[in-house]
Amino acid sequence: MDTRLLRVFQAVARHGGLPGAALELHLTPSALSHRLKGLETELGCRLFERSGRRMILNQAGEQLLAGIEGPLESLSETATRLKALGRWGQGRLRIGVSASLCEDLLPRVLGELRREFAKLHVVVESGDMTELAGTIRERQLDLAVGVGLDPEPGLEFRPVFEDELLWVLSPSHPWSDGRPLSKADLRKEPVITYRRGSSTARLVDRYFRGLGVDPMVVMELASVRAIKEMVLRNLGVAILAPWAIASELAAGTLTMRPLGAKSLRRQWVLVHPVGRRLTLAEERFHRLMEQEGRALWRDRASIPDAS
Repeated sequence: MDTRLLRVFQAVARHGGLPGAALELHLTPSALSHRLKGLETELGCRLFERSGRRMILNQAGEQLLAGIEGPLESLSETATRLKALGRWGQGRLRIGVSASLCEDLLPRVLGELRREFAKLHVVVESGDMTELAGTIRERQLDLAVGVGLDPEPGLEFRPVFEDELLWVLSPSHPWSDGRPLSKADLRKEPVITYRRGSSTARLVDRYFRGLGVDPMVVMELASVRAIKEMVLRNLGVAILAPWAIASELAAGTLTMRPLGAKSLRRQWVLVHPVGRRLTLAEERFHRLMEQEGRALWRDRASIPDAS
């Protein structure tokens, strides 16, 4: 079925007649009438009831309109994207990245990538890996970087860097004296965490379940910056990696200590559809993420005087 005829039909249905549709499509009313008759002949049924100059959809027309609007819209969107690719000349990179990396590591990586691939069109979406993985599977993103998930069908994982999660405290907090923490200490202290359901929250929950402890979570926030502000005001303690508070550690406005005798480490990964070969720009993006990740303060050994 000719999509040009379907767009004529759609325009006439939208305007309720030939004059308005003719203006929209830059065709004469007689040309539109001829094309409509051709479509009705092809389908073997009438699509409109005519009332003077008005053209009203009949039952067949209503069914046809309902069936074509979604596909025609998808075709238009695809054509727009393809034209955009042609203008940029070197393709497009659609990436999903954890919000915390967007604040710290990603700007440096994209700055270098832009210098090497000047015409690359980069689209960025922030989110947790639990959400981004589904978007990768649906091919709405090319790559995603975040905290690793358990193996999932249809996805391939490449390591980027590893870090350690530690307690984040105000220097005036009682825990900053370094004394051992009891289970009672852990149960009664207000804890500020990243939002529930995130990859990091799952790791933290699993860690404390292994200790037989259920911390008193008082805030679940989607912003690392907001978490830090709450801890700065001594409203509780948080669990973050050293690189997330590097400037505060250097300034002495926040401090850190290990979660306990056993460490809690995260693996950050790059995810893409299984079996898909990465482009040169995508491979370079991965290498830059690895390079910048190695330069971060990633664990307790990175922090001066950490115990």
